[in-house]
Order: sequence, then structure tokens, then C-alpha cells
Amino acid sequence: MCGIIGYIGPKSVVPVLIEGLKKLEYRGYDSAGIAVVDKGKVQVRRVKGKIIELEESLRKSPLGGTYGLGHTRWATHGRPSEENAHPHRDCTGQLVIVHNGIIENYLALKLRLRDEGHVFRTETDTEVIAHLIEKYFQGSLEEAMRAAIAELEGAFAVSAISAKDRNKIVAAKLGPPVVVGLGDGEYLLSSDVNPIICHTQNVAFLEDGEMAVIGPAGVTFSDFKGNPVQKKIERIAWNPMMIEKRGFKHFMLKEIFEQPEVVRDTLLGRTSLDSGKVLLDEIGISPQVLRRVRKVVLLACGTSYHAGLVGKYFLESLAQVPVDVEYASEFRYRDFILDKETLGIVISQSGETADTLAALRASKDKCAAVLAVTNSVSSSIAREAHGVLYTHAGPEIGVAATKTFTAQMTALVLIALYLAQVKGKMDDRASLEFIEEFQRIPHKMEKILRQAKTIEDLALNFVAFSHFLYLGRWVNYPVALEGALKLKEISYIHAEAYPGGEMKHGPIALIDENMPTMAIIPKDRVYDKMLSNISEIKARLGYVLAVAQENDPQIRERVDEVIPVPSAHPLLMPFLTIVPLQLFAYYIAAKRGADVDQPRNLAKSVTVE
Repeated sequence: MCGIIGYIGPKSVVPVLIEGLKKLEYRGYDSAGIAVVDKGKVQVRRVKGKIIELEESLRKSPLGGTYGLGHTRWATHGRPSEENAHPHRDCTGQLVIVHNGIIENYLALKLRLRDEGHVFRTETDTEVIAHLIEKYFQGSLEEAMRAAIAELEGAFAVSAISAKDRNKIVAAKLGPPVVVGLGDGEYLLSSDVNPIICHTQNVAFLEDGEMAVIGPAGVTFSDFKGNPVQKKIERIAWNPMMIEKRGFKHFMLKEIFEQPEVVRDTLLGRTSLDSGKVLLDEIGISPQVLRRVRKVVLLACGTSYHAGLVGKYFLESLAQVPVDVEYASEFRYRDFILDKETLGIVISQSGETADTLAALRASKDKCAAVLAVTNSVSSSIAREAHGVLYTHAGPEIGVAATKTFTAQMTALVLIALYLAQVKGKMDDRASLEFIEEFQRIPHKMEKILRQAKTIEDLALNFVAFSHFLYLGRWVNYPVALEGALKLKEISYIHAEAYPGGEMKHGPIALIDENMPTMAIIPKDRVYDKMLSNISEIKARLGYVLAVAQENDPQIRERVDEVIPVPSAHPLLMPFLTIVPLQLFAYYIAAKRGADVDQPRNLAKSVTVE
């Protein structure tokens, strides 16, 4: 959701804040602003729109200073506008705050503060925090912050500076993430590590109920009551160059092309080509616990949910254990039934997805164990789960997930093989054969990526269409869902996905020459069924594109266009069939002039419900 950046140190603060905000753009935003203490006064610049407009405002009216805060806002309370953009001020204008989250009792607080004489200037829930801190301020910004947040209900990551308590940034966390960077004579805070690692790789992650006070001489950590907290300082291994576009027009395209290496990196050191064993001692859940598992529940949202749907087939086929896949946002409100023979698996790229974190908390004491699959080291979900398997995808900047989808599927294959191994459902020879097949997948993905220009030329024929149907069956039905989601997210073309067999139960009514169909049809156990579904579409004058195996002459006689992919083990075909769908969506969106990396209304990490 929103992005927060703070800096105190010897460098000119404005360029640091602007560069940090740019590295947070991928989270999604509709307005931006900064606040600095310059010549003893708090100065604020805010704009509705993009950071480039904020830069233009600063060019016309420059600011100085050595510490301050920046923010990118994604509207929740109040429309996108300069007035509603962060940072927000108190009545004096000399105390400002930035906030990520939702204050659930803001209206009651606002009415009370208004009765006490405070003047409100925005439609946001955030502004009440500034006025609460003002109310309690008696010379110490951190003490005023503690008194203010004691009255807040909801979720918040909030940071404040004041001209009346200088050379200090105070931050507090209850829900959305806060990361503190500890450099050589300079200190930063942010919503994630991306803006920090260009300055330092040493970070500390605030836990819920913790505060940080950042000054020129260092950082102190405490809980909301003021008790000191000892924090573990972690070193982030990401290279800052991993975040750059490396010559690609968009981050999304770069990340699509990184997928073969991401699969290799996520597999690295976790399988043995000598014994056929999967080596997952790192997850922190004992084989004894896993042997007792008789059911698995996968919990996720968005693209991670689609990865979970693919993972269901991996787990049921390889480990022979029944699997439910649930939307985390719905699961927490159900009368769900879990027991000590159930393994929960939560999947989240950021490790901070609010709905998934809430589902984890609701289920962790009821299951045998909860295992997290995430890309973010020391994220909230990673810290709170009983065990964690990290995907080694590196930072993903494009809002529309691509490489993290394939990384999550890779992790789920490993979990399925490991569970099969510890439960005795798969011998070492069968496991070795499957692992050897899997080791070939990155090379086959690279072969598809070499067809990118051909896929681009094909995609450009569909730029003007308004609707699309995606069909798949068995393990490729979730791939159809993910392909349709990518087209919706970045091109704003309406796209829906169905299992092929469900088409005749309603969606077939939509078929005509203006509703193209993308069919995913490798040669697997449902190939003949999919051919039948395609025939039904062609009989109604529908246009069909097919993602099919390159050694399949039969399909070319049945459809209008084919995007060929290499052959692979049927369970592993999603790693290959998803790549052309990602490219197809990307090239349509780019041609339509859409903001590919930052689609409208979307946020990279949804840290509020």
C-alpha cells in the first residue's frame, strides 16, 4: 500500500527522500509528498499525481535540511488530492506525520479533537494522529507519540518529526511493516528494504507494538510503554543493481525474463541429484510433525492464491494428501475446521499481506504447524509462522506479480516432494527422476522467452479488444486464472478464466467473433477434453489462440494461432504455459499505453484489510 521513507544524516535530505520514494513507487500510489526540517521550521511539499510532479514543485521552490520524511499515498479515506496527500500537519504546522494503515476509530477521535479546538483540513483518517500527538506534546516527540497511539484502533505504521524536538524521527508499528536502516553515520526508515539498501544493508524490522527513535547518533528501540527493546540487526543480501531495469523498458518485462534464474535460485541447494532427496531442514518444522499430516490447507490472495491452486495438484499428486486452497480474506471469517493433523501453508510475496497474516494468526494454534512461503526475509508472516521456506526471487518491483508466481510454484513443488519423502509416498528413484525433470525447466523457459518478439507481434493484433476468455483444465486451470488476471491488471481488458468443462455451463453464451479465447492445451490427461471444448468455440465462430506443445501438429488444425512451448512432465507444464501468457498481457498493455509497472488502483503489498 502506501510507502514511507525517512532519513537523518549528513547528506542533503531531499534527494535521498525523492530517490527513496521512487523505489517505493511499485507499491502503488496516487499522491506524494515530503516534509523536512529546514532552518528550524518544518517545510512540506505535496502533490496529487506522480513523483515527477513533486520533483517539479521542488525545482521551482527548493528545500534544504538534513532530515525528513516522505510518503506515497494510496487513497483509503478521502479522494486523491494534494490536500489529502501526506505528510499531514498539526494545527501549528510544525509537527508532521506520515502513516500507512487504517485508523478505525478516527471519526470519534476527530469529533472529540474538533470539540477541543483542533482544526482539520483533510478528509483522511491520518490527520487525527497529528492532532493527537499535538495534544500530548510537552517537549518529547516520542512520549507524545506513545500517548497518541494508545488511543488508536486499527492498523498503522506512523512516523513523525517536529521542529520543537529537532534531529529526531519517531516511528511506531502495529500492522504495516517498518524497516530501520543503520548506516555509517546515517539512518533511514522505510516500508520495505528497497530504498534502504542503496545506503546500507544493515536493517532492523520493527515488530507490532514497537517504536524506534532515530537521531544523528543512532537508533533506540522500545515498546509502546517505553520499555527498551533489543533488536537483532540483519544484513540484507540483495544487490542494489537487482532493482534496476537493466535495459528493459519496464520492470515487469525484466522480471518475466528473470524467471528461469529465479527457479534455479529457489531450487539451489535444496535437492540432491545423487540421492533424489529434497533437503528442507531450513523450514524449521520437524519431519515427525509432517509425518502426522493428513490434510493441507493453502491460504493466499491474488496471484499467490493461483500459485496455491497449482500447488494443490503438486501436493495431491506427489504427496498423496488432500488439499484445500482458500482465499485468506474469506477464510478468517469462516467457521473453519482445523486439527493437529492439518498443515497450513500461507503464501505471500511480501510477507506482509494483511489478510494472509490474519489467516495465519487465526489458524496457527489449531494446526499441526503453519509454514510460510514468502520472498521477504524477516517479514511479519515469516516471523510468525512455525516455519518458512523463502523463495529466492529478489525484489519484484512491478505491481503485477510474475517471477514471484513461478518462485512460489517452485517452493510448492519442493514442499510436495519433501512431504512425499517424509511420509514415504515416493521412493528416492521416482523423486530423482522428477527432480531431474524439474532441473530442465529453466532452460525450457529460456527457450520460450526467445520467442518474445513473435508473441509481441501476435499480441498486437488484440490491442483493441475489450473482452477475453481464458480456458484451461486440470493443473493448467490455475494458469488460465493467472493469465486472465495479468491481462486485467495491466491492460484493463476484461478477462475471465474458466475450467474448460465449465464453458458449456454458461460462458459459452458470450462466444462470438468479438470474444477471443486463450486456450491452454498441453498434451496431458485432459488434452482430448480440451480439444472438444475448442471445437465448441469454433462452431460458434469464436477465435481461438492456443498455448500448446511445440510437437503437436493436431492443435494447429483446430485453432487460429498457436504459441508453442516445449514438452515437460505434465505437472510441471504450468512453469512453461504461464510465460507466454505473461508476455501476451505485457505487450498488449504496453501498446495500449497503460502504466505497466504501476497499474491504476493497485498496490504491490496490500497491508490493510
